[in-house]
Amino acid sequence: MKSIPLMVLLSATVGFGTLSVAAEDGAKVTPLMTKDLPDYPGKEGLMLSVEYQPGGSSPIHRHDANAFVYVLEGAIVMQVKGGEEVTVAAGETYYENPSDIHLISRNASKTNSAKFIVVLLKKKDTPAVIPLE
Repeated sequence: MKSIPLMVLLSATVGFGTLSVAAEDGAKVTPLMTKDLPDYPGKEGLMLSVEYQPGGSSPIHRHDANAFVYVLEGAIVMQVKGGEEVTVAAGETYYENPSDIHLISRNASKTNSAKFIVVLLKKKDTPAVIPLE
């Protein structure tokens, strides 16, 4: 299977199935579902599974979406601009609003992987991730 950087994968608008992609930054993103939300015209839900290898992370970015995160395994370190750095462990949740700038998203461990689910509620056919510098 072709390897694609995380930001390229999440910025693409593609049909989803069992596509699983390993990113250069130690993240593997698997799109699980996309669903139009008929009660909210022009909106859709997007569900992703993300696995960070030991030490894996994502570059600075934002989502023009409400982002709901649920950690399945391990722990991840998250921080949005103006917020505190937090560690979110298995069984815990995290939320980002559409205007948040995601400064830190990384595996808390250098020896174990971490896996989490992300549900994005966003405008239909817009990128899931907007890379920032």
